[in-house]
Amino acid sequence: MSQQAPRSVASAESANATDLQIYIDGEFYGRENAKVSVFDHTLLYGDGVFEGIRAYDGCIFRLREHLERLYESAKYIMLKVPLEIDELTEAVAETVRRNGLRDCYIRLVVTRGVGNLGLAPWLCPKGSIIIIADKIQLYPPEYYEKGLAIVTVPTMRNRVESLNARVKSCNYLNNILAKIEANNAGCIEALMLDHNGFVVECTGDNVFILRNGRLLTPPSYLGALEGITRNCVMEIAREEGLEVLEQPFTRFDLFNAEEAFLTGTAAEIIPLVEVDKRKIGDGTPGETTLRLIQAYRERTTRDGYQVYS
Repeated sequence: MSQQAPRSVASAESANATDLQIYIDGEFYGRENAKVSVFDHTLLYGDGVFEGIRAYDGCIFRLREHLERLYESAKYIMLKVPLEIDELTEAVAETVRRNGLRDCYIRLVVTRGVGNLGLAPWLCPKGSIIIIADKIQLYPPEYYEKGLAIVTVPTMRNRVESLNARVKSCNYLNNILAKIEANNAGCIEALMLDHNGFVVECTGDNVFILRNGRLLTPPSYLGALEGITRNCVMEIAREEGLEVLEQPFTRFDLFNAEEAFLTGTAAEIIPLVEVDKRKIGDGTPGETTLRLIQAYRERTTRDGYQVYS
């Protein structure tokens, strides 16, 4: 099976940078005028939640699941989302329409809102909603064709009792530090472990391995985000007859896997062919990985919210 290059999230119909329309609290602003207060606690403390969402040919992929996760994250940090979920659904769709996009990446942010210079979130009377629809390319096309090589970094994933990874918060410093360490080692992505040495995730993607014919991914209780793409891939794999387990594993299992890949909204599914200078399988994208990529891409244009229907 031949490997496909990643689909561009730019569109021939997309607005150029100067015409980009950004949603902030019910109004649309051009790029230069889309601003929030310097006293917003998301800027001051990283106190907010967000979602990264994709649209494919006018279908916002699994929008409902993304929004449900957003509201759950907000509830965990006691942040009230200013809109009901159906209203927010339409706001996201309208942002895509305003920019004339069919294929794009959507960044949805709910900030804590304006407060004073203290930590107290209860002094921020109302949060803000920001929606950006634009293009993104997380990895160059050659990594999808040949596979990705990564390195394990010293920065460990946050412990669940400190900050539950199921909360998709705007504080990404843990991931950013790991990304810096990967870059310092000459890699584009980093593998993060927990304090017991179990594989958790990468800086922005979930991890899967195929070992002894079974598909394994770390459970969320280790500190892995419950990714929307991750869950979709698990569904597809089970439909195709694969045994899929959310099960802890170590680098030993990863090094000796038949195949491995990463999943994420922006990355989709990207083959993993080398970790810490150890080849995974024969060092090329595996057959099961390629089959899952194809099945996933076939699903993205029909499994979600149709913007232009």
